[in-house]
Amino acid sequence: MRRDHIDTFARYSLIPSFFTDHTYFFGETHLVNRGPEQAAFISPMASALKAGLRPTNHTDAFVTPIDQMMAVWTAVTRKTRSGEVLGPDQRVSVYEALRAITADAARQYREESEKGTIAVGKLADLVVLSADPVTVEPDAIRDISVEETIKEGVTIYRRQ
Repeated sequence: MRRDHIDTFARYSLIPSFFTDHTYFFGETHLVNRGPEQAAFISPMASALKAGLRPTNHTDAFVTPIDQMMAVWTAVTRKTRSGEVLGPDQRVSVYEALRAITADAARQYREESEKGTIAVGKLADLVVLSADPVTVEPDAIRDISVEETIKEGVTIYRRQ
């Protein structure tokens, strides 16, 4: 997405779906191939939020691991494999990163009346995490594991 796309998305009420894992897995390659200015604007979640958009964040199976905590970590830190921060002005809060994979993702699929937040009458699709991503140091977010998965109120996975 280019900078001028943000206003166009806002004008048409579009919902961008970003892939912030790109900053980690391919950040150095983008720096070489596209230059620092374009590379720093990969998956510009902060700019989208500032424009009033409600972006989502996804993984790209099987190009990268299917790991939502990694997606949260990359949205929050925007670190490359070498540890460089790529586009520090595009980092978002942990809460914003979590909302992008929950409530805003449900909204993008037009399933917000059934999913995405905890409320009476919704499906009760939840996960129990090994730590609170809002309270741990940002670099620890990607190490948080799913301890239990609950689908429609029924546990379908529990870490042994």
